[in-house]
Amino acid sequence: MNQYDLNLILNPNLSAEQLQTERDYIETAVRNAGAEITNLDDVGNRRLAYDVGKDREGYYLMYTIRAGGNPERDIATSLRLRDNVRRILVVRDRPEQRTKKA
Repeated sequence: MNQYDLNLILNPNLSAEQLQTERDYIETAVRNAGAEITNLDDVGNRRLAYDVGKDREGYYLMYTIRAGGNPERDIATSLRLRDNVRRILVVRDRPEQRTKKA
């Protein structure tokens, strides 16, 4: 199993209940794809580099997952159907790409 980063940008105008519903759906989609969540960074609302639709901000969720196969296809395709999900990025974590601090 490989480690991946799953980064999502959600609608910035979600209520607490709607946000929890989206998180539950994301966790279910990850589990259904045969992956497990090892870490979640809930960054919150941040300004976007460019407008997405009419939104100048987005709610960021950054997951670290362990998955086999192709999580881009399995996870991202189901999450793209959600109305509140603005952007999805799945990247394989490569330890050799990390920089060491001196």
